[in-house]
Amino acid sequence: MAYAPTRPMALEEALATPDGAGGYTTTWSALGTLWCELRAGAGSERRGLIAPEGRMLFRIFLRAAPQGSPQRPRPGQRLTEGARIFTILAVSEADAAGAWLVCHAREEVPA
Repeated sequence: MAYAPTRPMALEEALATPDGAGGYTTTWSALGTLWCELRAGAGSERRGLIAPEGRMLFRIFLRAAPQGSPQRPRPGQRLTEGARIFTILAVSEADAAGAWLVCHAREEVPA
């Protein structure tokens, strides 16, 4: 299968910073820019507090990086493209040669 990674997306990792009151705040630190191909996956709707909420899943394809590399996405990290935020749920190899990865991600809608 051919992939066309034409979208630059920032790979980010969450950092927990103490807030001085026993809790913490989460900030995001950029790890670098990856060239990706974004493909829509399944969508669903569920009952929200006020109105129905939509949820859209995506598959994001990118060149593989070695295990342990900071450029290899992991679950819990996120990819961003401008104001769009994609939380990474799982990562797997996209081809038999291991040259490509696929990130299964959920697009977050800011409140």
